[in-house]
Amino acid sequence: MEKARLLNAIIETAIDGIITIDQHGIIESLNPAALKLFGYGLDEVVGHNIKMLMPEPDKGAHDGYLDRYEHTGEKRIIGIGREVRGLRKNGSTFPFRLAVSEVQYKERKIYTGFIHDLSKEKEAEERLREYAAELEELVEERTKSLKKTVVALREAKEEVSLSLEKEKELNQMKSRFVSMASHEFRTPLSSVQLSASLIEKYAQPFQNKHIEKHVSKIKNAVGNLTTILNDFLSLERLEAGGVEPTFSSFDLVKLAEEITEEMQMIAKQDQNIIYQHTGLESMVMLDQNLLKNCMINLIGNAIKYSGENTFIEFNTEINENQCIVTIKDNGIGIPESDQIHLFQPFFRANNTGNIPGTGLGLNIVLRYVTLMRGEVQFNSIINKETTFILSFNK
Repeated sequence: MEKARLLNAIIETAIDGIITIDQHGIIESLNPAALKLFGYGLDEVVGHNIKMLMPEPDKGAHDGYLDRYEHTGEKRIIGIGREVRGLRKNGSTFPFRLAVSEVQYKERKIYTGFIHDLSKEKEAEERLREYAAELEELVEERTKSLKKTVVALREAKEEVSLSLEKEKELNQMKSRFVSMASHEFRTPLSSVQLSASLIEKYAQPFQNKHIEKHVSKIKNAVGNLTTILNDFLSLERLEAGGVEPTFSSFDLVKLAEEITEEMQMIAKQDQNIIYQHTGLESMVMLDQNLLKNCMINLIGNAIKYSGENTFIEFNTEINENQCIVTIKDNGIGIPESDQIHLFQPFFRANNTGNIPGTGLGLNIVLRYVTLMRGEVQFNSIINKETTFILSFNK
């Protein structure tokens, strides 16, 4: 008796539905879980054929299943189990896993069906299928997009290759022209410079200020043109990859003193270049020609952009770690808005006015210093001062 009550309690509290029918398919019992699944009360189903809980086609074929089993003993579902659909009272259907067992009880057969609702599992599977379909669609769209991008990139690459080839040809033509023009101009300019110097010499006995004035203008103009040609030639060599630094040991102080003396000769009236060296050492291992070009360029800018009666500070320093070159002037300065573009080729600050220049000097300085594995720094205050610092690790 106790075992019967325990078994009944288990059946009544089971999560899965449990249904028993006789050998003719008549419902004898349903546990609460089964009643809840199908939406019926117990008195609405007991005594009725199990077919009432089945949608077509199982509903019409169920009696045939039982008859065939009774006559042939062939098991189609008993002891095997399968997925089927159930029909609720409200007409809706749901999927469940059905396992059927056969029990001999008091000389008659009773079939017990165990029902496990698969609604949530099927919903999850459907969501997964939908996600998979969406993902496949998205992958297909992305694949099409990537294919278009690849085609566009291939076309763009071909266009760029053609453009680069044309640009390369144009650059070669430009380099040849610049080189030829620079060399061709250099000879007549040298002649003009020599003639101006001779005129100045032969005119000295006359002490004519007008002659001196115009000769000075000629010499300045020739000097400006020579600087422009030198800048173009330097840029052409850099662009062609024809500049390779040659490192050698030389006396930095001696070089700086020579440059100071040379640049002082072209300084404006009462402009003074003050040179000073810091440190006990004077020998460095750099490219002397490239460094000289950088120094002359920066001091030339200081002369050009500073007024008369000003000082230009030219300092060198050799310490344990670095060689440092500093050029400072008290000229027009560089507007803050222009400083970001300062080292771009052909760029000139908007406050240079009619002061001659190509806008190539600082670009060449930067590239020469970079070739020597150094760095260029600067700071400038408009209408007050500008300082350029070249630093090289030892």
